[in-house]
Amino acid sequence: MGTIKTTNIEPIADNGTVTLGSSGDQFTLATGAKSSFLYPAFRAYGSTSQAIPNNTFTKVEIDTETFDTDGNYDITNYRFTPQTAGKYFFTTTIRMTAISAINNYQVFLYKNGSLNSRFANGGTHAANPSNSVSDILTMNGSTDYVEVFVYQSYGSDRNIVNGTANTYFSGYRIGS
Repeated sequence: MGTIKTTNIEPIADNGTVTLGSSGDQFTLATGAKSSFLYPAFRAYGSTSQAIPNNTFTKVEIDTETFDTDGNYDITNYRFTPQTAGKYFFTTTIRMTAISAINNYQVFLYKNGSLNSRFANGGTHAANPSNSVSDILTMNGSTDYVEVFVYQSYGSDRNIVNGTANTYFSGYRIGS
């Protein structure tokens, strides 16, 4: 067998279909080659407790990476800025310390400094409540960024529960 080297493969017909191999054939990718659109991808979590003031929208300090395939998560500014344009799936879960009677507890995804998605949870909580929000966002791949914010109106400061299973933020590219 020989090696084929090329820069571009295009279909002969106008249907846009290029077939490599036959049914059942297997292909081996070189080390570092990516086999899907699910890159870049990241997961980060909060490693320290963070006080959330009453009646204040506060950026969540998610400061420790579990993984970051392309180095696009910023652990200093607590945000993800992909360098590849496309549609991305994001999800976050924030767990607060015990709250006996909370009026309002919300988790937000902000895109470029503005509210994009939220989940609100009111009522009474006997344990450490968790709120999650997920969304699909179109990112331009150079200047768009996503951050996590939280709001609570308990009447006094509440703390975010730290740790990889309690407070985290993740995302990945799902397509162009």
